[in-house]
Formats: sequence, C-alpha cells, structure tokens
Amino acid sequence: MNPSRLHTTALPTTGWYKSSYSDGGEQCVEVATLPGGLAVRDSKDTTIPAFQATTSAWTTFIHAIETDCI
Repeated sequence: MNPSRLHTTALPTTGWYKSSYSDGGEQCVEVATLPGGLAVRDSKDTTIPAFQATTSAWTTFIHAIETDCI
C-alpha cells in the first residue's frame, strides 16, 4: 500500500442509506454516494471511520464477489 495515495473525503452527515432488506436491527451497513465513489460505514457506530472506494474499485470488488474470485 502506498500511503501517499491514501486520502480522505469529507463525508456527508445525511444521505446515508441501508438496504431495503435491512430489518432495522442496526446490524447492517450504510452507504453514501460521494463524488466519484461511495462510502460504507457500520450502522451501529457511525463514529468509526467509513470505508471509501472509487466507483471503479467498488465495481471490481462486487464483480469479484459475484464470480467467486474472493
């Protein structure tokens, strides 16, 4: 990992959403769209830093899951 390539983006305070499959039990993740990507955080503790990814990186990650590559 190259630390010089890591950066943070100001996260929104509103606009986070959960899956429609969430049962409301607060044991899920929340997602927010960002310019050029997205952020994912734990719904139980929103003070923990969120994972951020570019749209391209997230698409690659989801494709790897769907094709059993990871």
